[in-house]
Amino acid sequence: MAFTIFYDGKCPLCVKEMQHLIRKDKENNLQFENIHAGDFSRKFPDLDINELDARIHGIDENGKLYIGLDVTHKAWSLVGVGWLYAPLRWPLLRWFADKAYLVFAKHRYKLSFWITGKKRCEDNCEIKLK
Repeated sequence: MAFTIFYDGKCPLCVKEMQHLIRKDKENNLQFENIHAGDFSRKFPDLDINELDARIHGIDENGKLYIGLDVTHKAWSLVGVGWLYAPLRWPLLRWFADKAYLVFAKHRYKLSFWITGKKRCEDNCEIKLK
């Protein structure tokens, strides 16, 4: 079973990161679930959509829940480049990185607009699975 990432399919930046992960995931270690998909609540009735929408979440094959930058680090580690994100989990940097992530998550649509020219995807952005 793969590490499942619950991502915001209406956020252009979020979807762009998922696309990068998909390209790097040669061993199919990751599974992607758009929290805005029409069947999401049916597939995951125990998950709170508001919590998932506030911060990225992931769950591993043992049922351990990851939140925020822990998801990012775990996902990138599984595709072989976790070292890039490891400093964000170091004790001295972790607190600051987590605070910065919360600001990013809260303002991700505005940041998406500044970076991509697109604030939100109309319905959902498409990720192209392998």
